[in-house]
Amino acid sequence: MQLDPIQLRVLGSLIEKEITTPENYPLSLNALVSACNQRSSRDPVLELSEEEVRQALHTLEDLALTNPVRDARVPKYEHRIRTVLNLRRDETAVLCLLMLRGPQTPGELRSRADRLYTFDDLAAVQSTLERLSARPSTSEGTPEATGPLVTILPRQPGSREARYAHLLGAPPDLAAYPVERPEAPTSSSQRLAQLETEVTTLSAALETLKSRIDEIEARLQSRAEASVSINDSSVR
Repeated sequence: MQLDPIQLRVLGSLIEKEITTPENYPLSLNALVSACNQRSSRDPVLELSEEEVRQALHTLEDLALTNPVRDARVPKYEHRIRTVLNLRRDETAVLCLLMLRGPQTPGELRSRADRLYTFDDLAAVQSTLERLSARPSTSEGTPEATGPLVTILPRQPGSREARYAHLLGAPPDLAAYPVERPEAPTSSSQRLAQLETEVTTLSAALETLKSRIDEIEARLQSRAEASVSINDSSVR
């Protein structure tokens, strides 16, 4: 299975919206285009046309990965990846994130998966990745869609963790993902100076806030006294 970037974005968006907004799922074509072109939780951000999304849906339907819902007034679409690939919920969440945001470390996957699936710890994410990468290859008597779905990428020089990528499309361009450089160590004296600066800044902000509160209280007191004076004059 070699899906192109548009097909991957369409499939990933359908998976995401089924889990995060089930009340609006299946998706109409317009809603699916909007989901594919989201500015958040997407890497890269795309600007797909309605026709591009429609063509991707046709290909995915031929692969049995999506299905049109015929009983709606407006044609809508749903994915079938869990059935086709026999996936668990945690595996579906991980594949969805990899399709929508590209190669990621286990730590990134865990922090970004909350809306899709809650992993107890990093070990749970690692276990899911290992299952996805160790699926048996296609053989006689087994479903067509088998074999590894995830692979670990070569660790780039200077990176702290290895990234994982899905195997549903072309290999990722590692040059598009900058290496995370570890922060330079900070000496005790530098850290102490930084803390002193932060304390000084906070103290100044606190004094400014206190002055404003005193000013507001004085105004309120003045208005209250003026109000009492007017009421006394009216009684007389």
